[in-house]
Amino acid sequence: MSRPLIATYRLQFREGTGFSEAQDLVPYLKVLGTSHLYASPVFSASPGSTHGYDVVDYNRFEADLGGDAGFGRMSDALMAADLGLILDFVPNHMGVSQENPWWEDVLRWGRESRYAQTFDISWDEEKILIPTLGAPYGEALRTGALKVVYDEARGEVRFSANGYGLPVDPRTLSHVFGFVEHEHRDSLVRRFAASLPTDGEELTERFAEHVADPAFLAALKKGIEALNADSQALHAFHEVQAWRLAWWRLAREKLSYRRFFEIADLIGVRQEMRRVFRDSHRTIFQLARERRLDGIRIDHVDGVADPKGYLSELAAGFEALRRDVSIHVEKILTGPERLRKSWNIAGTTGYEFITAVAGLYVDASKEEAMSKAYTAFVGTDEDLRSMIADQKRAIFTHNLAGELQVLTETAMQVAANDLETRDFGRDDMSRSIVEVATALPVYRTYCGVAGVPDKDVEVIDDAVELAKSTRKVEADEPIAFVGRLLKLAFEDGRDVTGALNFTRRFQQTTGAVMAKAVEDTVFYRYNRLIALNEVGGEPDHYGTSTPRFHDEMAIRLEDQPDGLMASSTHDTKRGEDARARLYTLSEAPERWAALVEEMAGALEPWRKVLGEASSGETHVSPDPATEWGFYQSLLGVLPADFDPADAEARKALEERLLAFAEKAVREAKRYTSWTAPDEAYEEALKGFVSAILREGETGGLLADFWLKSQPFVVAGALNSLSQTLIKLTAPGVPDIYQGTEFYDLSLVDPDNRRKIDFAARQTAMEDGHSVAESLAHWRDGRVKAKLTAAALKARIKAPELFTKGRYIPLEVTGEKAAHVVAFARTDADGRAAVTIVPRLALQLLGDKAERPMLDAKSWGDTAVRLPSHLASARFDDILTQKTVGTGASLKLSEVLAELPLALLLAD
Repeated sequence: MSRPLIATYRLQFREGTGFSEAQDLVPYLKVLGTSHLYASPVFSASPGSTHGYDVVDYNRFEADLGGDAGFGRMSDALMAADLGLILDFVPNHMGVSQENPWWEDVLRWGRESRYAQTFDISWDEEKILIPTLGAPYGEALRTGALKVVYDEARGEVRFSANGYGLPVDPRTLSHVFGFVEHEHRDSLVRRFAASLPTDGEELTERFAEHVADPAFLAALKKGIEALNADSQALHAFHEVQAWRLAWWRLAREKLSYRRFFEIADLIGVRQEMRRVFRDSHRTIFQLARERRLDGIRIDHVDGVADPKGYLSELAAGFEALRRDVSIHVEKILTGPERLRKSWNIAGTTGYEFITAVAGLYVDASKEEAMSKAYTAFVGTDEDLRSMIADQKRAIFTHNLAGELQVLTETAMQVAANDLETRDFGRDDMSRSIVEVATALPVYRTYCGVAGVPDKDVEVIDDAVELAKSTRKVEADEPIAFVGRLLKLAFEDGRDVTGALNFTRRFQQTTGAVMAKAVEDTVFYRYNRLIALNEVGGEPDHYGTSTPRFHDEMAIRLEDQPDGLMASSTHDTKRGEDARARLYTLSEAPERWAALVEEMAGALEPWRKVLGEASSGETHVSPDPATEWGFYQSLLGVLPADFDPADAEARKALEERLLAFAEKAVREAKRYTSWTAPDEAYEEALKGFVSAILREGETGGLLADFWLKSQPFVVAGALNSLSQTLIKLTAPGVPDIYQGTEFYDLSLVDPDNRRKIDFAARQTAMEDGHSVAESLAHWRDGRVKAKLTAAALKARIKAPELFTKGRYIPLEVTGEKAAHVVAFARTDADGRAAVTIVPRLALQLLGDKAERPMLDAKSWGDTAVRLPSHLASARFDDILTQKTVGTGASLKLSEVLAELPLALLLAD
């Protein structure tokens, strides 16, 4: 990479942020100390997109952001300031919008389209299913929701479903021309009926010449009106297209193309085909050639058929241009899973870093007390792993039923070829596929044409054995056969081909099963400590020992020293500082339970009994698990400087929490859902949430809750500073999500994508206050920004010290040793950095603390021991701008006299 990776600054484009706004931020990013702007998707996306992941043209910058010219000006400004650019790229899927020219061509010409193999379409299906109708097809046809239109802007005849436009096969226009009274009608029928995809441009020109004649245009429009009045003729015209409109509910179980998760508006792209790869990466490589691209972040890499092959192709393209472009991937590493070194990339986007750091601030010794409190409130003892398994089965068999059907059919075709397996039943095969996917502990395996890695053989074998043990399938043989398919354990070429097709599709599906079941369902159901319910997190891994944390950092150094370290992203379930505050609940579960009981008692009048649930238990809104989790969300979202008397602040919080509560219960899918909302349950929930925020309904309840929560708030702020400094000095590259240099107390998206007040952040950088001076006003969040800027300046001086430099855990001694994490970074040039941060802050500060700082004398004899080669080093504290005495140990009563944490640097 031409510019060293110091730190990235993630900026969410759209929703008021375009290339011009990003250009204006360049001076600020430079002052803050970041080295690269890390941009969300900026290529042309579906109209009205708020995120850009529904790309419709890989080679055109979004016009609403400023188009090519706007991007060029932003890029010039970055280059002039010596700042790099990392682009978020979406190879796995595209938006199925009428603005997508490739998709339009496929719909127009079907399997004869030159883009027919661009998308992951099941051409064995008779039609391309378009599940966009709000009612069953027959009802839509009868009620006039379907019609033919002449699109003035496009100059073509199209099919419309309540305004959703679809192109028509030019060869079928005889159905329309038959209703047109004009002398050129017959010649048009003959010309269009004999057309080929290669004639598309000429047909467009000739048709344009005809509609330029007012008489023909009038006749055409009259003919279209007549056709629309004849439902049988309209239906016949629909039936001769390459696509078929259908009720939206059919999407989950009848599949004609691979979707992104369960989103029918996003279609899978076949990046494994070189022509597709070249067409979709043309502009990316052009930017690299022009030195305008320094890095690329690959969205959902597990979705492409062959991640290793795709990444190798990408790296080879950059190498051919002689450009050093870093490659990071969005990849969730679960449990002991590690980044594959064979991918030869810079690293992941850092979700595993969030998990590693989270454990430091959760008190594992009090897990049982928190579990008891949660169980008592909820009324049942929840088993997280059983819950995950049940939801993986439910997601696969219901939400992704279409994918399961395709996989089952593929597996049955292979099984039919062997006398030993041809008697397998379709139901047993389907359930075996579900059970193996359920037992899989990772998002996916990576078997394919290049072979079957030993790691994956072990994962598959273990999953097969676990699937057998559940006895969800009575016979073991079909489960074992699924294992054979995944390991490609066949000799006959026909069977190997079938196994490859099955394995490719299975591996592209299991990530969706895991994500939808865990992140988008269970993480909204299991609410013991929601700070652990984070992307890539495992809520039953409750707390991490300091030695284990050091081991995790050593793994980062070995596997991905240039990997990104995220703490907040556009996809995290809540902001990093909300989590930091909520970690403190683990230190005082009984106190938290008592506060929850007080709230629950006061809010009894707003909790509604709605009837009997299917289990026979009383059905209330909010249900206990949701209510327990909501109080945590409330605590996490309240600004540190919140004033309960501020009516406008209350109103803003009410709007945000109402939106969050609706999303949370719909994602949980317990009593309501996105596809089948329960209005009574949701209305009661809204009333409950609003009551808490409205002083006119609950009086001083919120003020009392805020007052009693102050120990958590103060300790949470100390956790915030602590985890920030770890991120800025641990092995890897810190990624700063937009605005999070101040406290980030966001809820899940779209709340975490709100517009940022950059003016306030720029002012903070210019006020001249030191980190220590800003600590006195810790509630406004500036101290975190000051800490960030100071640490980034240290990284600028020695970038490789903090990425590839040696990582040395430091021993902490004394009465408060359990409350300290310390490590050193050293390099071959003799430079060294020492990071010292607190943990378990609530117990450290006590109940009466008014600021996130322990009095110096309270550290007592606590000290950090230095290895012999650092004992004589002369350290400067980057945060206080003072020299620290040398010696075999650092007394925290001296080192942490002005600030609660330290970053010491020695040249």
